[in-house]
Amino acid sequence: MTSNLLSIGKSGLLAAQVGLSTTGHNITNANVDGYNRQVVLQQTAQFNNAGYGFVGNGTEVSQVKRQYDSFMAAQVNNAQATTSSLDAYYTQISQIDNLLADSTAGLSPAMADFFKGVQDFSSNPSSVSSRQALLSSANSLASRFQGLSARLTEIGDGVNSQITSNVKVINSYAKQIAELNNSIASLTVNESNQPNDLLDQRDQLITELNKYVKATVQPGSNNTITVSIGSGQPLVVGNNNFELAATPSPTDPNRLDVGYVTGTTVTKLSESSLSGGALGGLLEFRSGSLDRIQNSLGKVAIALASTFNEQHKLGQDLNGDMGGDFFKVPDPVIGADYRNNSSSTTVLSAKVSDPTKLTASDYAVKYDGANYVVTRQSDGAKTTINPYPQTVPQTIDGVDFSISGTAAEGDNFTVRPTANGASGLGVLITDRNKLAAGAPIATGAPVSNTGSGKLGAGSVDSAYLAPGNALTGTVTLTYDKVSGSLSGFPAGQAVTVKGLDGNTTTYPAGTANIPYKEGDNFSFGGINVNMTGAPAQGDTFTIAPNAGGVGDNRNAAALASLQTKNILDGGKATFQGSYAETVSFVGNKTREVQVSGLASLALLQQTSTQQQAVSGVNLDEEAANLLRYQQAYQACGKVMQIASTLFDVVIGLGR
Repeated sequence: MTSNLLSIGKSGLLAAQVGLSTTGHNITNANVDGYNRQVVLQQTAQFNNAGYGFVGNGTEVSQVKRQYDSFMAAQVNNAQATTSSLDAYYTQISQIDNLLADSTAGLSPAMADFFKGVQDFSSNPSSVSSRQALLSSANSLASRFQGLSARLTEIGDGVNSQITSNVKVINSYAKQIAELNNSIASLTVNESNQPNDLLDQRDQLITELNKYVKATVQPGSNNTITVSIGSGQPLVVGNNNFELAATPSPTDPNRLDVGYVTGTTVTKLSESSLSGGALGGLLEFRSGSLDRIQNSLGKVAIALASTFNEQHKLGQDLNGDMGGDFFKVPDPVIGADYRNNSSSTTVLSAKVSDPTKLTASDYAVKYDGANYVVTRQSDGAKTTINPYPQTVPQTIDGVDFSISGTAAEGDNFTVRPTANGASGLGVLITDRNKLAAGAPIATGAPVSNTGSGKLGAGSVDSAYLAPGNALTGTVTLTYDKVSGSLSGFPAGQAVTVKGLDGNTTTYPAGTANIPYKEGDNFSFGGINVNMTGAPAQGDTFTIAPNAGGVGDNRNAAALASLQTKNILDGGKATFQGSYAETVSFVGNKTREVQVSGLASLALLQQTSTQQQAVSGVNLDEEAANLLRYQQAYQACGKVMQIASTLFDVVIGLGR
């Protein structure tokens, strides 16, 4: 009996000792990230059948169990992935928000100064100072575009750098998780005998991994786990880990993509599949905001430069020559996929033909074996190049696509019409005398006219620049009162008449007499003139080259009017309006991401608190456990002491 009592006391003593050790372990690891509280589970030891009844044999420790809730852990990891993604996004876009909101670095003041220079030039076209001031403000505007673009490029380079570093961290975590999988599998005896501390370390690595990319965890055999990312690509399977790689984009070597490494092959992962974590946030920021902002800025630059050039070329400079291109307009960026079939001889070119229809999107051009399909990246809209092979370029969103050569299935190209619009903008004119303020035509009427008919100053459009249309001599129009018509229009040109009612009539070339009604507008060979009043029989009107029009400001006024014209977005926005829309997008997106980030952080804190309520160490509770196990230890020691005393009594009886 004393022997059994001693064993019973010993079992309780050992159980209390395990409890004290476990409690001490909890207390010392209370501040360790990822540590899950451990508890000692006891059970009654196997009893003995003494014949007269069943006698207990004390207690035994059945398991040292960690208080772990897989559902709560998954909630924390999901919240962590979302929070880290939004934090990475906000860190990047807030830089752009601060940049565009800066009154000294933003584009709006520079555009306002430029058009003020154009207005001053229009008010005093012969002034040397106003001409020089216009060139100066134009160069400042171009520099502002270039500076903003350079800063956006720096941010893009920073994204590349962070993608590289994030991929390295992800690979490191994957390797550590695989190693822990191996250790855990080798140390796991059964469900009740597991290496708790190693499990904690592995779970903490999963949480850390979710800071960089959203990871999905599935239980495996022998207490291992499988970790997947993206659209199901395994990152860890058992004790094997797989790697990601930061690899240049197939169509843009300056842009890093994330690839999945299989042996010697690197397969590009879809950016949309890599959601969550800092890596997902960076990729989403780049494709969803940075590209759009850079393209939007380029769109404004190209539209402004193109329309200004078109109007400037319709004017006449101080040398009497037609104006030339004022701005340098950058060409679209075209990237051919380096994986294209070597048998392909396809040559793709793109040119902006209508800046009013430009979008802020990039375009993917791919040959499917029968046709080339152009996909607008912003919304997935597809346009088939038809016919193919082409006879003339096909215009899509204001861009002319020209494709020649022999295609091969899978040929892939990326076209970025406005990507370099801001960075490549420049001022071509350096000689102030070449600023075209005047119109190339001048109208007049002799004082001998007796009627009230008047011919407006007139203007020209782009057709005037076509070969053979520019005036080389004087055109004299004569009014015939009997027929109510004008004669004298150039014989080789059709004449279009637009009345006050908006109706137009086109008369073929060679028509001798063109009917006139008061207020009619006459267009021929790119020349547009308006006549009012009632001319008398035989009254004449002249249209001639503008010789000596130093003070003429008609073209300068037309240039100044571009500031308030709705040119962009299909004629719905001014230059400054389109830029303001970009600024508004950045501001709204920044605020949206910030608010979402704060909400996600609150959710993360809430789920973490809930998890800690289940798995965390409560020092007050552990202090109570220490006291409880200490008392149990002392009581079991007392049992053993009594057993020893009884044993001594038995020994004494035998003496």
